[in-house]
Amino acid sequence: MREVARQAGLGVGTLYRHFPAREDLVDAVLEDAYEDFIAHAQAALEESDPWRGFTWFIEEALVLHALNRGLKDVIETQAHGRERATAMRRRIRPLVTRLVARAQEQGTLRPDFTAQDIPLLFWASDRVIELGGSVAPDIWRRHLGFVFDGLRSSAATPLERPPLTDAQLRRVGAAKRRPS
Repeated sequence: MREVARQAGLGVGTLYRHFPAREDLVDAVLEDAYEDFIAHAQAALEESDPWRGFTWFIEEALVLHALNRGLKDVIETQAHGRERATAMRRRIRPLVTRLVARAQEQGTLRPDFTAQDIPLLFWASDRVIELGGSVAPDIWRRHLGFVFDGLRSSAATPLERPPLTDAQLRRVGAAKRRPS
């Protein structure tokens, strides 16, 4: 907290008046990050080209993710901000579902892609961001280009497996957060 106060140009007392515990500060930072994520989804829905809106949202969400790796760790451990994370998911889910539906209605996004597939896309990209970060910080954008090409309806081939259910997705997410 002392370092945060110093970096912010505040006295420690001032910081503690606004954020009595470290968890309160972390929760406030998470709330700002979630609001950015939601604002990106809303902006993507305003894009007149549904495919461009969909791909822009995914890319911008990954930009936020790549720029703040520490925040990613806090979110994944779920040690803080559980209420905010749950509220954010409730707010973002219908927006993301609409982004997917719009691109499918346009005929550009493969019809078997679901909103439940988006976390898988983020998890795969996260690994590329993590491994390439210090060597080639933007290599994830190349990876994302391959992913987007594969998501186009014109490139779609039948998939052998269905998407994860919401319950399966939660179980995979929980397993991902467990220390190895």
